[in-house]
Amino acid sequence: MVRNPPSLKLRQSASQQSSKKEHKRETHNKKATNTRPKKVEDTGGLIYPGGDTAFKALLSARFCSAIWSHISDCDETYNYWEPTHYLVFGKGLQTWEYSPEFGLRSYTYLLVHAIPAFIYHKLLQPNPLLIFYFIRCLLGLLCSFAEVFFYKAVCREFGVHVGRLCLAFQIFSAGMFISSTAFLPSSWAMYGFASACAAWWQQKYALAVFMTALGSLLGWPFAALLGIPIAIDMIIMKKLYQDFIQWSVISAVVILGPMVMIDTNYFGKLVIAPWNIVKYNIFGGGGPNLYGTEPFSFYITNGFLNFNIVWILALLSPVLLILSHFFVPAKSKSTLMLPHSVSLLPFFLWLGVFCFQPHKEERFLFPVYPMVCLAGAVSVDVIQKLCFRILFLLRSIKIFKIPRGTHYLESTLVVMVGIITLSSLLGISRIFSLYRNYHAPFDLMMELNHFPAEGKLVNTNSVNVCLGKDWHRYPSSFFLPNTKWNIRFIQSEFKGILPAPYSENENGTTIIHKHFNDRNQEETSLYFDVNKCHFLLDLDLERESDLEPRYSKKRDKWTVIKSLPFLNVEKSNPIFRAFYIPFLSDRYIHYSNFSLLQATRIGKFM
Repeated sequence: MVRNPPSLKLRQSASQQSSKKEHKRETHNKKATNTRPKKVEDTGGLIYPGGDTAFKALLSARFCSAIWSHISDCDETYNYWEPTHYLVFGKGLQTWEYSPEFGLRSYTYLLVHAIPAFIYHKLLQPNPLLIFYFIRCLLGLLCSFAEVFFYKAVCREFGVHVGRLCLAFQIFSAGMFISSTAFLPSSWAMYGFASACAAWWQQKYALAVFMTALGSLLGWPFAALLGIPIAIDMIIMKKLYQDFIQWSVISAVVILGPMVMIDTNYFGKLVIAPWNIVKYNIFGGGGPNLYGTEPFSFYITNGFLNFNIVWILALLSPVLLILSHFFVPAKSKSTLMLPHSVSLLPFFLWLGVFCFQPHKEERFLFPVYPMVCLAGAVSVDVIQKLCFRILFLLRSIKIFKIPRGTHYLESTLVVMVGIITLSSLLGISRIFSLYRNYHAPFDLMMELNHFPAEGKLVNTNSVNVCLGKDWHRYPSSFFLPNTKWNIRFIQSEFKGILPAPYSENENGTTIIHKHFNDRNQEETSLYFDVNKCHFLLDLDLERESDLEPRYSKKRDKWTVIKSLPFLNVEKSNPIFRAFYIPFLSDRYIHYSNFSLLQATRIGKFM
């Protein structure tokens, strides 16, 4: 921990550490540096985590996410984990997006994860399950680097008080827990944009442009929207036209050039994946709306679940900043470069655009999750200043006694501690609830690794693990013991397009299959005969139909190997299923049995 007479020493130290680099860029950034305000915040002594301490805290939280977080979106499993399994082991499931006919996804993004996994696989020959967690830990490490860079920049730009608040919200929020180690382009965009903001606030414009491009081109193209405020600052406010154009071109060439070459090699034809996904979603007719639509309130509700009161504070930050402008003396405000309204603009720009899109997904907000923490921290700081202002006015009319010279942070410490404590408890409650309610598929699939499968099945060279209505809960082929095990889909009430196995030929990624379409239409040729299944993963919701019988009750055909509780959403109270409350949640939520079943015809392994 570090104790300073608040932001001043931190900023002076950071300035000294970068003096040599700044000298080299002095001429290059002359226009920008001449516009830098010279304000300093006087806040009294502050205790705040240094960079090393912050990194260790963030890394610990991210490793917890890597180990205990479940996969909340089947898009992560089938569009990223499965093709990565194919790149490492030569076997996996392919979605229509990876068909050369459409080419919506980039193999370059996959290779960033697959290459370290492949090296680990070749050097140590670990169980595939360990490779899964190895990749997750790498994502957690990468996220921690981006977050600590973000934290340091927040301390410089907004002051160490806002910085330490933001750090606390990052560590304990369920949103960051979910997104930090998710194998998704939107998480990659989050890493990139957090780094871009950090560079932006430190006037490292070249790095800001490059990280925005890295997050959007290699990750999620729509994240380029977040770079608009940076572009406005460079072009309109700082008049750095040449720098913006130069680094935009350099970033595009350095990132997009190799991407096009790699993807063209894998698809067997010229493919520009970022353009293809933009074209499909904006100009592609049905586009993403084929996969469901949600009401306007979806992100409001989801944001509260993932950030609780921090989300509300973040949404209120514009109002609070306006109140601060009129009621808080100017000397209490501090910024090195930009008005808070400009710095927070990316969050509201993103939210404004995506709230009005019919198709909504939780992962779509991932790129701005660090900004949620920052906006919430800014709001807490403003609330403390407003409270202090009220106390000051009460003192002036002798209703309330407050010593002269007292700093606003000393008088309003209870506000900060109360908000951090409440938000942290709610965040931990949400995280534990997610693990308790939805982790069963992970544990059941791990059970398969306990079976000495080699040579135990008579007259077969492969083992078929089948999925029915619960296909979207499958964690990935990394949970299978080896490549002799196969994932198969049996028919259920679901009528959309399902993944299919990659061709095991050398040019498997270049083959166009007739069973794929971009209209989310059912393809019956992908279904497997349930009588040929060796294992079946099934959730018993205590109801059945012709296509979705209660398999665990058919004891003549199936043996229950292991059964674990899984949340029955329809029979559970929304509040108590969202947050775990000791002694109360169990009264208001209902669990169904999620079972791993073994076909009785094959006997027992052990």
